[in-house]
Amino acid sequence: MRYRYLLFDLDGTITDPKVGITTCVQYALDSFGIHEPDLDKLEPFIGPPLKASFMEFYSFDDRQAQAAVEKYRERFSTVGLYENELYPGMDRLLRELRDGGARLAIASSKPTVFVRQILEHFQIADCFQVVVGSELSGARVEKDEVVAEAVRQLLTRPEDKADTVMIGDRKFDILGGKSLGLHQIGVAYGYGQPGELEEANAEVIVDTVEQLREVLLGQ
Repeated sequence: MRYRYLLFDLDGTITDPKVGITTCVQYALDSFGIHEPDLDKLEPFIGPPLKASFMEFYSFDDRQAQAAVEKYRERFSTVGLYENELYPGMDRLLRELRDGGARLAIASSKPTVFVRQILEHFQIADCFQVVVGSELSGARVEKDEVVAEAVRQLLTRPEDKADTVMIGDRKFDILGGKSLGLHQIGVAYGYGQPGELEEANAEVIVDTVEQLREVLLGQ
């Protein structure tokens, strides 16, 4: 096994959350009189903190963006959470890593309460020793903060960073890993923009879950 400590992003890395996230963004935008029928155009919302995305992509001010997040969660907490699916082969990979002695963590910008519900829904919660997300209050939404907290909980010695990898589909995951001195693997099957992982100088980039498995298990 190549690494002993593994930090996984959730959306676009372990699960494909497109339907749930984009329809909830659509729902939030509708409440502002903005109608976006094309869910593909809302894919950039997958990964980054929601509030920042509403401000960046729709020029919302702080108050509007916070209201949009609350509207988004109104639907996500009951419906959108489950409009989601595991990437094929991911369940097997996580169990192989766990059973092989690796210690796994989730490092997600999604609120921790939702992350835990999703892991339970897909019956993979037992694969992870540590689960770190953001807070519903808006605290700890930046990826480097999330990664730092996951590292704090997962590792017992600073030197263990040399045996730790951050795995994700967006530049935020790669840069968050770099900021902590971790190895990084970018997964191109997720929702990064073309060239995004390369521009972030991801140490390794894989195109499929099977390629990720080969890298992590040293096959």
